[in-house]
Amino acid sequence: MPPSPPAPPSPRSRGLGVPVSEMIDMVSAIEELSGLTSRELSEMLKESESFVLQCKAEDGGPKQVDMEKLVSSLPRHLLAVCLELGSGSELTYVLRGMRFLHSLSELATRHTRLEQVLDDVKLSVQVVDLIFFVLSILSNSKKENHLGASPFIHSSLVAASLHLLTSYFPSQYNELVSILLAHPEVDIFMDLAFDSLHEDMRLLSRRLSTFGTDAFPVGPLESQLTHFICQQCETSLQLLLLLCQQKLFRDRILENKDLCRNGRILSLSLTILKLGVPECLKGSAHIASSISRLKAKVLSIVVQLCEAEGISYLDEVATLPKSMQLGQTFALKVLDLLKTAFGRKEKSVAGSHDKSYPMGSVLISALRLVDVFSDDSNFRSSFINNTIPFLTQILASPHDEFVSSWCSVNMLVTEDDANLEYDPFGAAELALLAASNMLTEAKANYLCPLRIINTAIPYAQRRTSCVVKIIANLHVFVPNICEEQERDLFLHKFQNYLLSESPRPSLDNPASDEASAVCRNLGSLSHYAKSLIPNKLLNEDDVHLLSEFACKLQTWCKSVAGLRTLQVANSDTSSQIKEDLQRVQQPLQTRANDVQTMEESVPTPYMNHEGNARDETPRNRASINCGLLQNSVGQNLIHLGVARTTSTGYTGVSTATSTELQHGRSVDHFKTPEHIKGSGLQDDDERQRRRKKRTIMNDGQINEIENALVGEPEMHRNATLLQAWAEKLSGQAKQQKS
Repeated sequence: MPPSPPAPPSPRSRGLGVPVSEMIDMVSAIEELSGLTSRELSEMLKESESFVLQCKAEDGGPKQVDMEKLVSSLPRHLLAVCLELGSGSELTYVLRGMRFLHSLSELATRHTRLEQVLDDVKLSVQVVDLIFFVLSILSNSKKENHLGASPFIHSSLVAASLHLLTSYFPSQYNELVSILLAHPEVDIFMDLAFDSLHEDMRLLSRRLSTFGTDAFPVGPLESQLTHFICQQCETSLQLLLLLCQQKLFRDRILENKDLCRNGRILSLSLTILKLGVPECLKGSAHIASSISRLKAKVLSIVVQLCEAEGISYLDEVATLPKSMQLGQTFALKVLDLLKTAFGRKEKSVAGSHDKSYPMGSVLISALRLVDVFSDDSNFRSSFINNTIPFLTQILASPHDEFVSSWCSVNMLVTEDDANLEYDPFGAAELALLAASNMLTEAKANYLCPLRIINTAIPYAQRRTSCVVKIIANLHVFVPNICEEQERDLFLHKFQNYLLSESPRPSLDNPASDEASAVCRNLGSLSHYAKSLIPNKLLNEDDVHLLSEFACKLQTWCKSVAGLRTLQVANSDTSSQIKEDLQRVQQPLQTRANDVQTMEESVPTPYMNHEGNARDETPRNRASINCGLLQNSVGQNLIHLGVARTTSTGYTGVSTATSTELQHGRSVDHFKTPEHIKGSGLQDDDERQRRRKKRTIMNDGQINEIENALVGEPEMHRNATLLQAWAEKLSGQAKQQKS
């Protein structure tokens, strides 16, 4: 749990004591006038004389309200009420007063006299004090159970308080930031704003969790009220995001130790990322899109902080072990979000994309954060293992699907980002009705208009550039900064993951289909990434690092494919191999003593073929080479004399040479022999039943073949080259024998 927020700022002594008679007049005036729309108030002001409104008293008689006196006393009056709060009903009254202030601010541009009253400096200071003090109450409401604030009142008051800053003060955010930064208690305001919003999110989370049980029936009205709370939370978060986009405000947040070093912004972010749509509300597109936009906006706030110049946000997070752990948890949550979104088993985003329900740029913001975390020295090393499954999930897609999605500008699916157009009057009205249990389904249909945000850079290019940067960040090695053991660490871990995920090899699938798809898609991505350099989405270093990684992985993939082909062919005694051998062999023309002569030529070396697919590097030394043996396996084995040993598991290449092939050895002489129990030569029938052990090549011959396969991975297709190697190996064997 985050630490307790600081004590609320004490309202300055400006004569908050108000006579009882005036309080009664204020209460009745607010109760009556706050329920009027801006249009209705405007008509009354036009008809008034000397800025005095004609209203009805409680007894039905006429009553006059001096608007200048009412307006100039309103912030001070609401502050006095806040100081004496003792029940939830008084919070509803404060909400009415805040709504009235919103209406007056909106009317000020059309009524000169009202504008003059509101422009008073003393009144402006009181409005700021009121906003700060209301937020201090709301941020502490979880500890003040006696207040009994409903989630409707609470979320509406937070939104109304924050947005009063934009309606009462200049609409330009840079001017608003200057006003806030000039306030001596601006740091407390920042704490209270994020904490009160966090409490909103907790209330929303508890409500959604309740819907996940059978104990709480969910009808249309409950669904509408849940969406209402989502909208109030979103409009509050939206304002904080707009403030964070201003450099001066963002820099001041980075200096706030409670928000950054103690992880309170990350704590809020995690609460939002954990929000989920319960099964009973899956059909509500409004709720799903609103929750998605909440996640997009809070991720965008963290992006703004991470990408700020000057103070490093992640350095601040990494200062304390507790906040560092929170940062790692947050990073994993972001990756989980991306893995779910890009999961191949998930429904296609294209099928559910609807501009009527914009989901916000949640994926772009999440990708940008992964880019940031993968490039940060505090998190990079612990981030590698968790990033690889997500990257593999993207890169292992079918090639055509990958190219159309990640190597094209013309992708159909995009994320529509949008901002709510906040309606303080309608929001307060619905919250007051809901809190008093007077709300009907017809009146609960509250929807804030949405304004789509267009970006100049195509969505597809922004998304692809993030993936390229992530790979580049994880693969980069800077000699003066990185430890030597970090060189190619990401590459090795990526290889290890592909090995661990590979299916059992077979002749039909000697290498992992997933690894092959990853390598092919990386090649296409490397080629496409060059086109993103001119528009500044990528630089040449990013593209170079991606190309280098793709090349190294491709070389390794070919090596593994060649090794697995060899292993599969040596361990398979199927009829397919027998047919391959029969197609290239001549009729039997030699005798058993020829075999005995060749078997005695070279001693059998030991090769350990134990290996764990999850090790950092394969134990079999042949796996580091690039020989890719494929197709015509039987033919290749005969020309190179590849054979298996006994059940001890040793594998190698026989010294059987072209001499044997020319003499037309039978198929059985190339099959796997079994242990010969006892000594002496077996007769022909016994030899057919129990095949003799064949001798494998020595280390020098093995190295020669491996090196040759690196340069000629298609050797099995070159009959002349195979013949030359067979004669060379045969000559070496004879020399060793002599």
